[in-house]
Amino acid sequence: MPSTYDELKRRALAEAQVAGQGNRPVITVGMGICGVSAGAREVYAALQDELKKQGVDAVLHPVGCVGFCYAEVLVDITRPGQPRITYKNITPERVPELVRDAVKGANLRSDLALGAWGASPSPAIPNIHDFPEWKHQVRIATRNCGVVDPDNTLHYIARGGYGALNKALFDMKPDQVIDEVIKSNLRGRGGAAFPTGQKWKFLAGSPGPVKYILCNGEEGDAGAFNDKALLESDPNTVLEGIILAGYATRASKGYIFIRCEHWLPIQRARNAIKQAYEMGILGKNILGSEFSFDAAVVQTGESYVSGEETALMEAIEGRRAMPRPRPPFPAAVGLWGKPSNINNVKTYSYVPEIVAKGGAWYASVGSERSKGTGLVCLSGDIVKPGLYELPFGLPLTTVIYDIGGGSPGGRKVKFLQTGGPLGGFLPASLIEKTPMDFDAMNATGAMFGSGGIIVGSEDACVVDVTQVLTEFNADESCGKCFPCRLGTHHINQIMRRIHEGKGRPNDMQTALDLAPGLAASLCAHGQLATNPIRTAYQYFRDEIEAHVKDRRCPAGRCAALRPQGAGTLAGAGNAR
Repeated sequence: MPSTYDELKRRALAEAQVAGQGNRPVITVGMGICGVSAGAREVYAALQDELKKQGVDAVLHPVGCVGFCYAEVLVDITRPGQPRITYKNITPERVPELVRDAVKGANLRSDLALGAWGASPSPAIPNIHDFPEWKHQVRIATRNCGVVDPDNTLHYIARGGYGALNKALFDMKPDQVIDEVIKSNLRGRGGAAFPTGQKWKFLAGSPGPVKYILCNGEEGDAGAFNDKALLESDPNTVLEGIILAGYATRASKGYIFIRCEHWLPIQRARNAIKQAYEMGILGKNILGSEFSFDAAVVQTGESYVSGEETALMEAIEGRRAMPRPRPPFPAAVGLWGKPSNINNVKTYSYVPEIVAKGGAWYASVGSERSKGTGLVCLSGDIVKPGLYELPFGLPLTTVIYDIGGGSPGGRKVKFLQTGGPLGGFLPASLIEKTPMDFDAMNATGAMFGSGGIIVGSEDACVVDVTQVLTEFNADESCGKCFPCRLGTHHINQIMRRIHEGKGRPNDMQTALDLAPGLAASLCAHGQLATNPIRTAYQYFRDEIEAHVKDRRCPAGRCAALRPQGAGTLAGAGNAR
C-alpha cells in the first residue's frame, strides 16, 4: 500500500483516465441525482452497449453534476487533442448516432451540443466559458464537480487532491492551518455564517485526546441541493476538509452526517472513506505522518431539526433529534460529552484550497464582509435551474437574469424566496438593489442561508407559497420547546385559513405577535419561524389583504378563491 503522497500521486497520474489524458476518447455521463432523475443510468448503459457494438475503444466513466441541471442528461466527449464537448438532453435513443458521429466519426453533432470547453473545432458549437452561467462562476468548492469520477479517489488525486493535506501534515503546524482559515474570513455555509477559523480555535483550545469533527449534510431545506451535489460529485473534497479540520484542532475522528433518504451522497461518501483507508489517507499515521484520524458516515431519519448542531449530536448518539440547551457549547461538551466542532458540507469543501493557496488568496474573492463564493441553487420559475458557484457581492440581477435566464416565457419575476423555509421573501423591486451577500440579504429579511433561491414569477401567489412554508415548519417542529410546538402550528392554521378564503382581519398581526414567544425556543427553527410571514406581509401586504378582505387571489393560484371554471395558471415547476 502506498505510504506517501508522492507515491499516490504517481499512481494516480499513471492510472486515472481523466479527460485530456491519454490517446483514447474519454466519455463521461453526469450522474448526480439530477442526472439520474433525468435518465442518466439508462444513457450510461446504452453507451456501454453501443461502444461495444460499434467497436470503439474509449474510456467511459460517471461524473457528478457540473451544475447545468436544466440540460440533463449531460454527456461529455473528449477526443485526443480536442477540447471537451458537452452534449445536452441526451436520451438512450440518441446514443447510437452520438457514438457513430461524435466519437467514431468526424461529425461533432452541433445540433446536440451544449458547448465546448475552450476554442471549439466547430463554429456551430459555442464556448461554454462565454456562457453567462459559467463566466460569472469562481469554482473553488465545485472545481472537480462534473469532471472526476466521484467513486475513484485516484481521479481526485490526479487533479491535486490531498495535496493540501500533505502540505499541512509535513510543512505546517496545526495552529498555522487555523491561522490560514482565519485569514480567509471563511464563514460557515450552513446558514448562520459564523467565522469558521474562530470556531476551530475554540475546539483547538479544548483538552483532548478525544475530540470530534462533525460534518452536517442533513440538508432538508426546500430549494437547497448544494450539500448533496458536493457529496455526490466530489466527496473527497469534503473528506479532505474534514481531515484538515481534525489535524488543525487535534481531533481524533470525523463523522459525515447525512439524511437517510439521500442514498447517492451516502454511497459516494462511504466509498471515498473506504478508499481513503486503503490508500493510507485515513487511519494510523496518515501519509506516513504522526497524525492519525478516523472517519465514518452516520445517517439520520427524515428530521429537518436534526440539521441543528446539537440535535445532530443527539441523533448520532441514538436519541431523538432535539436541540440541547447552550451553554455548554459543543467545543467544550459535544458528541458523547467530548469537545466537538460542527460545520456544513460546503464549509469543509473550501478548506483544501485555502490551505493549498493561502487564506489571503481566498479572501481576495467576494465582497468586503462575505468572502469567497456561495453555492447558489436556482429553482422555481427560472429558465436555467441549476447549481452555480458565484463570488459574493455579485448583483442579484446578474444571478437571476443573466445566469438563470429570468422566468420562462418572458414572465416578470415577482419575488425570490431565499434561505429555506425559515428564510424570507425578496420582492422584485429589491433585486436590483441587493447584492448576493450574507449581510446585505439579511438586512432585507431574505437571508442567503444555505444558498437556495426559489424564483416566483408574476403567476405565483405569495399566500400560496407562504402557506406551504408554514406547513413545513409546523410539521418539522420537533416539539421539545412548547413556543415552537404550538406557535408554528398556530401560524400555519392562520395561513391555511387565509389560503382557503376564510381569513380574518387581524390574522396576520396575530401571527406576527407570536414572534417574541417563539424567540425563546432552543434553536433557530422556532426563533426564525415568523420570517416567511413577516417578509410576505412586509412586501406583499396588498396581495394578502386581497385574500382576506376581498376573498380574492390576484394570481389565481389559490383553489378556494379561484373563479369557478378557471384553469390553473402556469407556475413554479422547474426544480432540480
